[in-house]
Amino acid sequence: MPLTPRELDALGTITSPSVANAIETFGVRPRHEGFMSSEIRALFPELGPMVGYAVTALVRAEQSPQDGHRASTFAWWDFIQTIPAPRVIVAHDLDDPRGQGAQWGEVQANIHKALGCVGVVTDGSVRDLEEVRALGFQFAAAHVSVSHAWVHMVDFGLPVKVGGLWVKPGDLLHGDQHGIVLIPPEIAAKIPEGVQKVEAAERRIIAACRAGDFTPEKLKTLYREVRPGTY
Repeated sequence: MPLTPRELDALGTITSPSVANAIETFGVRPRHEGFMSSEIRALFPELGPMVGYAVTALVRAEQSPQDGHRASTFAWWDFIQTIPAPRVIVAHDLDDPRGQGAQWGEVQANIHKALGCVGVVTDGSVRDLEEVRALGFQFAAAHVSVSHAWVHMVDFGLPVKVGGLWVKPGDLLHGDQHGIVLIPPEIAAKIPEGVQKVEAAERRIIAACRAGDFTPEKLKTLYREVRPGTY
């Protein structure tokens, strides 16, 4: 079931590193899984964290759509509405090298914001940065391009791999200037609880380091308590 508006709003107040830390406390997946590589990060950090359900697509720009397959734009818009809001577009660029033409700019940002999307995550390229920033629509991308070239959508609604992470339609994503993380649905509502647990321990460590009577031995004692297994 989708999260409630209140639960989504709570996630929107948390940074992506804190979300990643919280997920670790539930032991639902290995620590090296569930997030995109560092090439994908939000270009407009001042907009705050982006939270939404994935709407997936494949795009390409180096080949004219007349020379290959082009997905229906209208069918894409209809598909978007089958995913709970808020929505995040996740687009894999099929070109090699990627990013030869930008699918996402001012016009597409306005269209997709009207369709309930809050941003785009892509290993391809974007453009019209100032206009899109002013719109409040987030771009998390690996490339910026001056041109749209022959860009077109090839397919949508299937699992895509972006930044080394497989994303399925409807997956819950959280992203900011640090990167993009996939939140397991079974613990999504409990992320704020996990964040509080991690930050409580971190505050004790920071306080100990700033204390006037700090010693390495006191820090070691605290670490043994809050991070068992450290030696």
